[in-house]
Amino acid sequence: MKLIDTHCHINFNAYRNDSEEVIKRALDNNTWLINVGSQFTTSVRAVKIAEKYNEGVYAAIGLHPIHLEEFTVDEEEIQFESRAEKFDYNAYKDLAKSKKVAAIGEVGLDYFHIGDRAKKELTDDEVEKVKEKQKQVFIRQFKLAQELDLPIIVHCRDAHQDLLKILQELKADYPKARGVIHCFNENLETANKYFDLGFIISFTGLVNFVKGFEWIKEIPADKFMIETDAPYLTPPPHRGERNEPVYVKYIAKKIAEIRGVSVEEIVKTTTENAKRFFNI
Repeated sequence: MKLIDTHCHINFNAYRNDSEEVIKRALDNNTWLINVGSQFTTSVRAVKIAEKYNEGVYAAIGLHPIHLEEFTVDEEEIQFESRAEKFDYNAYKDLAKSKKVAAIGEVGLDYFHIGDRAKKELTDDEVEKVKEKQKQVFIRQFKLAQELDLPIIVHCRDAHQDLLKILQELKADYPKARGVIHCFNENLETANKYFDLGFIISFTGLVNFVKGFEWIKEIPADKFMIETDAPYLTPPPHRGERNEPVYVKYIAKKIAEIRGVSVEEIVKTTTENAKRFFNI
């Protein structure tokens, strides 16, 4: 049965030497993938990679909130420099002309990394300015997605209250807007708030090694997808290694265990959800 890794970053430097082999492993194991950009350069790379394949490999393009500022980021001991980028609406709109672009993303709000910086270098006023910039850029990318009739892939870290408020306001003008909150690790109450807005959520390998996901058994089957967020968040039995799309099967297995159903059922429903969401 086909699996779909709805969020990975094979366009990142972690795969600079073997991206084709990683994708081949996924396709050989009947696993499709959405390759997600985080700034313009990685978005272009995601599109170029996707255009090499007739099916099974798709791109999302967008500007991640951490790339609005310049600072050092350390994710799971993978350190990189975040270069500041100004969002160019028309450049992303032009890039979206590719038929392999399935979504706008990864976009959203990230207050976690602002907190790290605030401890070292930012005043309270500067923190608020950074948050406001993130909100405004997110709104512009949301509107780009609506103009292009594409779903959005949303990153939200320590900012759900603000994100929900923004989405509630935007949905009044854009009732048909579609989106997924990726790498969701909150709770049932927060999940239901997103469901009420017509959004869905997506689970990573966090479900395999972090406690507190029992509530997954209570959500409707059509409200979630699965993803690796590769190269990050590698699930067991490969913890400590670089993640890759073919490992999305372990996330399906864990969710099946939590929900008390077969792995085949989770694979079937999450694949159907992903195909419908991304129109692939």
